[in-house]
Amino acid sequence: MSDRKIIADTLEGEETRVAVVEDGRLAEVFFERTGDRQKTGDIYKAKVDRVLPGIRAAFLSLGDGRNGFLYLNDAEGINVTENMEIVVQIVREARKNKGARVTPRVSLPGRYLVLIPGGDEAGVSRRIENERERKRLRKLAEAFKQRFAEAGGFGLIVRTAADGIDEEFLERDLRTLLSLHGDIAAAAREKKPTPYLLYSEMGLLGRVLRDQDSVDEIIISGEEEWRRAASFFKGTGPSVALYDGVAPIFEFYGIEREIAAALERKVWLRSGAYLVIEPTEALTVIDVNTGKYVGDEVTPEVRRTILETNLEAADEIAHQLRLRSVGGIVVIDFIDMDFEEDRRRLLDRLEEVFQPDRQKVKVHGITKLGLVELTRKRGRPDLRSVMTRGCPLCAETGRAPGDEASAMSAKRFLRKVLRANGAPALLLETDVDTARYVGETYLEAWRQELGRVLVVAGIPDFTPGKHRVGAQGALPHVAEHAEKLMAAFGRETVYGA
Repeated sequence: MSDRKIIADTLEGEETRVAVVEDGRLAEVFFERTGDRQKTGDIYKAKVDRVLPGIRAAFLSLGDGRNGFLYLNDAEGINVTENMEIVVQIVREARKNKGARVTPRVSLPGRYLVLIPGGDEAGVSRRIENERERKRLRKLAEAFKQRFAEAGGFGLIVRTAADGIDEEFLERDLRTLLSLHGDIAAAAREKKPTPYLLYSEMGLLGRVLRDQDSVDEIIISGEEEWRRAASFFKGTGPSVALYDGVAPIFEFYGIEREIAAALERKVWLRSGAYLVIEPTEALTVIDVNTGKYVGDEVTPEVRRTILETNLEAADEIAHQLRLRSVGGIVVIDFIDMDFEEDRRRLLDRLEEVFQPDRQKVKVHGITKLGLVELTRKRGRPDLRSVMTRGCPLCAETGRAPGDEASAMSAKRFLRKVLRANGAPALLLETDVDTARYVGETYLEAWRQELGRVLVVAGIPDFTPGKHRVGAQGALPHVAEHAEKLMAAFGRETVYGA
């Protein structure tokens, strides 16, 4: 069992970040920004716009400007017709030019149980391997269904987090879910124009805390979210600590450094070999190279060196795909192996290392060209698209920090500086694009939130994402420096002066 921590950066209202750290190494990182809230799990009373019998599907209006997509096979027993009203849940986010996928089969996840209104199953998570515990939990699930029969028919799935949990806490979780379902059903009976939202999933930190199977420690930088988490785990969970250090929490725990490394093409392995990870529009390509690793005195054989390098690479690839949230088709060019036994060992290792991944991974085998093909279910946006954008200086062939990511980096830098001194005014120097974005989007709100006079200046030769304090102290002192920058680079490059 690995040592698992959750570290949450919830100080900034514009962005929440949650990191899962396993055995001292960043395993996953989640982002949620203002206006970009995840909608998977939301429940709507929708209206059917069109039914397409030829493809056994229907398009539903959800009220957000984009249609939901319903497979009619998911609506078994329901005669879906145009203009009808139907309660559906989003099961897959809208992305690019595709609307959200929805289903009328609603499920409500709690900490230990998943309630399925109208269902009949009583299942137990496959991740709970102890057969005696599985029998106990399944028996409890069946008993709950009978004890709460007056609430109507429902199915129950016992989640991995329920392993070893007393009946009292499981029943408490079920009562909460039944009450929630009652509220949703009552809202759905209301006579008002469709479509409209019936239930909205909890925020990012709440979802991560609920969905992680086992956690040893939780550290949160925002007091409000810390109180909620402490209440959520009261009596049953890990320790929940409030971080109040001067340095931003991700910087203090080394997570910023690991995120930056996860955006690099090259990943070094402990042996001296390395991976090159190249995302493309259609798929992700990974190349395995021996690099500095040529074996050692104990195992000088070329065959052993190649096999050990490939096995180590398989371990790291599983980690990188999860960390970078890579989905879709992945093609891996491992170092060529001449022996079928070695190829079989590699495929077995891949199957093994992807077992803990919450996203479904299927290893399709080795092609005639010697490439390993696998697919990983798309979950959330990949780290590269969240953190970067096409570089404007190289016709977007490279990557640069995205506007939102760079702005949040600047705000965390400002907060760190202002915590260390009581200067009433501060001049932030950054790259031109970040200065423009902050000046036009956030500057006034940040002034009010941080309680200081802030001036932001774009410096033409600053690389994207670079920040520096140009001046701090009394307002006349900061204003004097701002005037010099406006004289040098133009008044349009300085905001808030």
